[in-house]
Amino acid sequence: MSKFALLFLLVFFGGVVAALAYSGTAAFVVYQMVYFFNPDNRWWASSIPGLRYSLIASLLMLSVLAAKYRHYSEMSPWGEMAPFKWMLAVLGMYYVAYIFALDLPNHKRFTFEFLKLIIIVLVAYKLIYSEKALKVCLWVYIMGCAYIGYLAHVTGRNAQGRVEGIGMVDSLDANDTAAALVPSAVLLLYFAWMGDKKIRVLSVVCGALIANGLVLINSRGAFLACVVSLGIFILFMIFSSQQRKGQRFTAVLIVVVGLSGAIYVTDDLFWERMGTLKEIEDKESSGSSRMVFWWTTFDMLEDHPMGMGINGYNRLAPIYMDDDTRGGVEHRSVHSMWFQGLSELGWLGFGFFCCMLLSLYRLSRKAKKYVMSLDNAKAYFQILALECAFIGYLAAGTFINRFRAEILYWMILFLAVAIKVYYLQAKKANADAAGEGDAASYKQAKFTRKSRDVYT
Repeated sequence: MSKFALLFLLVFFGGVVAALAYSGTAAFVVYQMVYFFNPDNRWWASSIPGLRYSLIASLLMLSVLAAKYRHYSEMSPWGEMAPFKWMLAVLGMYYVAYIFALDLPNHKRFTFEFLKLIIIVLVAYKLIYSEKALKVCLWVYIMGCAYIGYLAHVTGRNAQGRVEGIGMVDSLDANDTAAALVPSAVLLLYFAWMGDKKIRVLSVVCGALIANGLVLINSRGAFLACVVSLGIFILFMIFSSQQRKGQRFTAVLIVVVGLSGAIYVTDDLFWERMGTLKEIEDKESSGSSRMVFWWTTFDMLEDHPMGMGINGYNRLAPIYMDDDTRGGVEHRSVHSMWFQGLSELGWLGFGFFCCMLLSLYRLSRKAKKYVMSLDNAKAYFQILALECAFIGYLAAGTFINRFRAEILYWMILFLAVAIKVYYLQAKKANADAAGEGDAASYKQAKFTRKSRDVYT
């Protein structure tokens, strides 16, 4: 049996036992590992039993939540997280789109997949109930990205200078796979900065695998997204009013070390491909022709203001674009998560999505202000790191169709959990403690008055 097959089975069945006997968080950890290992599409798949591992992990999550629903609901009520309401509105719009979807069979199929993803996110929000649980899930995500980086190393580039066929079940394309790795960069930076020596060593090892994987995959969108997310986080380290001892020096050191590492792991082929980003006039090499695809969405929406449903843009591409514009591809894709959502759900559904992002931003801003008032720099920068990780994925998704991607909603989930743990739960605990303190003071004052009356 392959060592990876054995490792997968140990992790899978060990996680099942842990979820049933120890913590429900382990059920989501099992789901994460199945997602990254993607056992059905690996070369070692023949060495393991042919079970529906993703389905088992999903049912496990539902089972542990149902078994202790009251316990998890007290710590993680859905109603307090406004972005989830808008998320459900987006899901609802996909079912409304049954009326006007141009490719109804595919629309039904992928809407059902999206429904399962939303259920997983909502259930996971309850199961990840503490700071420790969040940290575990973040590290499982990072380790999964490191595994993909390792696969990129052992697989190597193909004749086109890319690494294909190593992604997850919903990210088989090279660009999609690279986008899934982007958020891990800023999370590793945070853990390497805030963690102890062991965590720093682990961060360096995982970071090396992920960085090498990104270079081998050679995705321009992922490269830009990493620059954006890491750049924002480092700027906050330097200029934020929330400062720790030696923070600015650490930020400068990170930049120097990061640039040195980039020079070491990158090669001529990588920089040759990244160099095409500035060749705007050369649409074929720079990818700037995608902007033509984006603007065509508005032409389609003039005739279909409620959207065209999933795969509807592809159906209409031959009508709204000539063969030269489409580059010889008949059913051309829009190549952007933003315009993908707009084309699928129209102005109303896309508006719901934007409201979800806006409400998440507002809650995150309140959470940062709250932890700053407590002088909790570690919590502040963890929330900031999750924000930057989310921004990084949104930046990568700007160039590919990732509107219903698994990792996109994981990033929403992780940020929502951080808001819950560091803001909503902490605020409630402080309020309860203050209430108990007021009650104790009232009882003490009442006892004192009684004593004084008796003495008098």
